[in-house]
Amino acid sequence: MRIAIVGAGGVGGYFGARLAAAGADVRLVARGAHLAAIRERGLRVHSVRGDVHADVGATEDASRIGASDVVLFCVKSFDTDEAAARHLPHLVGDDTFVVSLQNGIDNEERIAAVVGHSRVVGGLALIFSAISEPGVIAHSGGPARLVFGEFDGVMTERVGRLRAWCTKAAVEAEVSGDIRAALWHKYAFICAQAGTTAAIRLALGEIRDTPESWGLFRRLLEEAYAVARATGVAIPATAVDERLTFAEGLEPGTFSSLHHDLVGGKRMELEALHGTLVRLAHQHGVGAPASETVYALLKPWAVRNERAPTPSA
Repeated sequence: MRIAIVGAGGVGGYFGARLAAAGADVRLVARGAHLAAIRERGLRVHSVRGDVHADVGATEDASRIGASDVVLFCVKSFDTDEAAARHLPHLVGDDTFVVSLQNGIDNEERIAAVVGHSRVVGGLALIFSAISEPGVIAHSGGPARLVFGEFDGVMTERVGRLRAWCTKAAVEAEVSGDIRAALWHKYAFICAQAGTTAAIRLALGEIRDTPESWGLFRRLLEEAYAVARATGVAIPATAVDERLTFAEGLEPGTFSSLHHDLVGGKRMELEALHGTLVRLAHQHGVGAPASETVYALLKPWAVRNERAPTPSA
């Protein structure tokens, strides 16, 4: 199976290395010092689940890869439109499908505008990982699990093949019969976890230990799920408590990529997260005061970092 990965950061790099080590034909679209290091030394993963080193093809030019069986699309949400238009036409053949493993709730629609809805499969990655230095991915925690599925809920041969390769690579993978709900579950959790760790600028453990802050975490979940229901997604009444239980089991030192980008002076995914949630809440007449407050607190930092972002690897 030829797997092209657009965006070889914490998510794309981690799963790409695992799949390549299992024998998949993995090709990475990367850039800068990270690309140079991968070409020179291969892609290395330092993981709480065991380290891995993989020699993978890497390029800045997707036309050098050509049509692939599947494209894992892993760029930051603010790069979706540009990266999709630039890279996907070179990677998509007659039977190619594209799986977004990004933060946010509308990336699939934007990808479909380039390749067509029939080629897009919904997906999400549950992992805490990042580039620690060029050519190296640090995986600090989280389930390290992929969830993907067709938007009509049908179990197709193509998603079955991807799941089989994940199993071969010792990557836990689930094919969801309701990928829209699965995407909202992740989105709601990220809005809570990223919103609190970035706005408070402390790790999850200290937030859990502070009743007022843990209450904010719950309210952010409640608001996100209220918006999901308003858009027509079926969300069970137990969803908030289930996400809180999941958060309680995470390592106390857990931060979020939104926090890391804020303090690192990098461009932030605030608009894809809380900005989109606030806009959808207004559109559907749903109250979201906690989300509006977090968005207002973080917006000046997002503006500052976008004006003069720290160059990424």
